[in-house]
Amino acid sequence: MALRGPKVWLWRWRRNPLKRRADEVEAWVVLGVWMLTVFVGVLAGMTVSRSVEDGLAHERVEWRPLVARLVERAPGTASGNGGVSRAEHVWAEARWTAADGSSHSGQVRVLAGSQAGSPITVWTDREGRQVTRPVTESQARVRAVLIGGVAGVCTAVVPLAAGRAVRRRLEHRRMDQWDAEWSRFGPMWGRTTG
Repeated sequence: MALRGPKVWLWRWRRNPLKRRADEVEAWVVLGVWMLTVFVGVLAGMTVSRSVEDGLAHERVEWRPLVARLVERAPGTASGNGGVSRAEHVWAEARWTAADGSSHSGQVRVLAGSQAGSPITVWTDREGRQVTRPVTESQARVRAVLIGGVAGVCTAVVPLAAGRAVRRRLEHRRMDQWDAEWSRFGPMWGRTTG
């Protein structure tokens, strides 16, 4: 176990007669790795965040609500109370006509027991295919920040891991140099001059 003294800030750049070239190289490697890690993480996070936010804005512009009609009566029965729980919604077949005039059908969530022909709002893309409701601007911003943050952290791990590998290699090299020097000077340690 190594004996460590008190923590000294910027010790790698202080003057020290025992400091070797390997110590200086390691100091610059550490600085470079941290700067690269921060730069890569921030750049990746911002790029992914902007891409996600642009994609979600594109969906808000292109996806449109249409009125669909139930093809058949929805299974189940609705309860008599005024409030509707999510459990009272079921899947049912509906049809709609896209903006280009083509006919489409799909499964939609409706109140249990809804009658055939009941109007239902569905969201569609340019081709009339059913999509989910687009997220709002604030939801898109939160989603973009979260995804960008995860992407930034995951990307920053790469230079950090590479830097750790380089430092480990430098450490082994320095230990090998110390062993070589100790084997040369160690036998002279116990000699006395007479």
